[in-house]
Amino acid sequence: MKSKKRYVYIGPAWPYANGDLHLGHAAGLIGADVLARYHRLNGDAVLMTSGSDCHGTPIAVKAQEQGVEPSVIADKYHERIVETLVKGLDFSYDNYTKTTTDSHYKLVQELFTKIYEKGHIYKKTDSLPYCEKCDRFLPDRFIEGECPTCHFKNARGDQCEECGNLMEADKLIDSKCNVCGEAPIWKDSEHFYLKLTDFTERLKDLAKNSEHWRPNAKNFTLGMLNEGLKDRAITRDTDWGVPIPLDGYDDKRIYVWFEAVSGYYTASREWADNKGEPDAWKPFWENEEALHYYVHGKDNIPFHSIIWPSILMGYGGLKLPDRIISSDYLGLEGKQFSKSRNWAVSLEDFLNDFPSDTLRYYLFINGPETGDSDFSWGDFQNRVNGELIGNFGNLVHRTLSFGKSKFDGKLSIAADISKKGEAILKQAEDTFVSAEESILAGRFREAIKIVFQLVEEANRFLAKAEPWKTIKTDKDRAETDLAISAHLVKCLASLINPFMPASSKKIADSINLKQEELKWEYPEISEIEIGEIEPLFSRVEDETVEEQKAKLGKE
Repeated sequence: MKSKKRYVYIGPAWPYANGDLHLGHAAGLIGADVLARYHRLNGDAVLMTSGSDCHGTPIAVKAQEQGVEPSVIADKYHERIVETLVKGLDFSYDNYTKTTTDSHYKLVQELFTKIYEKGHIYKKTDSLPYCEKCDRFLPDRFIEGECPTCHFKNARGDQCEECGNLMEADKLIDSKCNVCGEAPIWKDSEHFYLKLTDFTERLKDLAKNSEHWRPNAKNFTLGMLNEGLKDRAITRDTDWGVPIPLDGYDDKRIYVWFEAVSGYYTASREWADNKGEPDAWKPFWENEEALHYYVHGKDNIPFHSIIWPSILMGYGGLKLPDRIISSDYLGLEGKQFSKSRNWAVSLEDFLNDFPSDTLRYYLFINGPETGDSDFSWGDFQNRVNGELIGNFGNLVHRTLSFGKSKFDGKLSIAADISKKGEAILKQAEDTFVSAEESILAGRFREAIKIVFQLVEEANRFLAKAEPWKTIKTDKDRAETDLAISAHLVKCLASLINPFMPASSKKIADSINLKQEELKWEYPEISEIEIGEIEPLFSRVEDETVEEQKAKLGKE
């Protein structure tokens, strides 16, 4: 039985617009596109919004170094993200925007004002780190030191990247400015604080009762809540960001971790306005029956499981997160990604050399879904040549090319279906159900493995049926077995669509199947008409792998 159609909101994390994205960034976000594409195939109303996080001191500092306005830096990398993540990697956003739009400013200020008026934001004078050499207060990300919890030496003032704990800058051991290296002094400054302590019990209920939160998100969140939350400042001493909507604070701005997560909501409102339907966002956000997913890397867990829900609770009337899909870290050839050491593969460089679906497949089958994983060029080559070409591509090509050459490009059931034929068709029907269950639970590796199990069985069926032999003695039997294989290819056009949309389109085009005809349901058996056949993938050669590996670590 098909699941009830519903409104589904999907929020992939906002990439920071101060540099190019690499493969590790894509690994934490790509699950969002699977969810969006699956739910659309299922007939659900889907809204996936995100954008580029364009504020914060790193952008302001880079702009100062280059003698340009911060917006120049932010806009430059926003456009590059659009070209690589949105267009290059085929992410099907309904609205990919940025945090510098007028509508974002207006709605963030509206959120701030209402939460402030309800008493969940308050003013407080505190002693904050100030670098005398740089002549500025140091935002959290610009002060580093030793983490008092795990003793990682390069913890930031807002969060330790090693253990994940949210940080108070004054708790760092041997803190220093990460621009000039000088030890900061501490000066008084008045700021606005979000009263996280108001929401502790509701946050505990949300986390405990959560369905399909990844274990890393659930365990980390409950650990933080059990330790006890602390109220956090949501403004900073800077002139780059969303202005505080109160008089007397012209030299301060709303901090990025408050306003950037608010972008999920503001981008949804912007999407509705762009459609000319200003209320179109409401069924997704003012509807308790809607389903909300948030997809990101594990370093973003507390901002989506604690900070953003607290903002939503403080504002009131908006849907809370249902499912948090948080990935671990992707390494590269056994080491961490590092732009400074040139130990990285940018999305732009990858997509210039390889089809997007090869990376999408690799990140699902070997990505950091349940633990840290590693991208290896050798493993990538083996999976493309073996699994994508030798297994998947071979099935599609053998079936369609033989059908086109021997049956004039038209295949239909011309004889009784054998028991083996009935079994493989039943497996195809069951694959829609079992893969759906895995996708809904955020188990994308499991889902794509289920789909490729069907590919393997379809290859076995075709190899045993041997229509290239039986055509000489029983043409109807050969056509029927080949028509069954072609029907499996038709099923795969839908089944792989959430994972590899470009390959899905190639298959659909080759059997004259329109994109709107793709559904997440087992299709009726009918005559299949074969058109132009395009190879799905090209082999990755040894010399190509060596060339890619040789680039690593070089300046």
